[in-house]
Amino acid sequence: MTERTLAIIKPDAVRNNVCGEILAKITQAGFKVLGTKMMRISPAQAGEFYAVHKERPFYGELVNFMSSGAIMPIALEKENAVADFRTLIGSTDPAEAAEGTIRKAFATSKGENAIHGSDSAENGRNEIAFFFAESELVANRA
Repeated sequence: MTERTLAIIKPDAVRNNVCGEILAKITQAGFKVLGTKMMRISPAQAGEFYAVHKERPFYGELVNFMSSGAIMPIALEKENAVADFRTLIGSTDPAEAAEGTIRKAFATSKGENAIHGSDSAENGRNEIAFFFAESELVANRA
């Protein structure tokens, strides 16, 4: 079943100028890019986006990090997109990430781990809608 998922290239990876390399890995893995943009989000927007983690000890640090610089949200589509993308990005901790994953290649720590990926198809739809109007998404079908 074709699914949509959201990727966000995080401020550390944007600062390290690896957006192109990450996007290449994503498209080489068969994902269709429906939309992308470069932007900054405020602490309030980051807090709203990550509200599901509000009670976790890392929430404040995550909000501060995600609002510390430019990010690159990317709406993606593919068969089995959520699971396949989670495999492609690897473990949250780059020290535990498998070789060949985005986090193994580009993350510097568990907190600054280069990329976000939706954890379910429902969250993928909701997260894409947070950053993109449906009119901004381009159908990219063969």
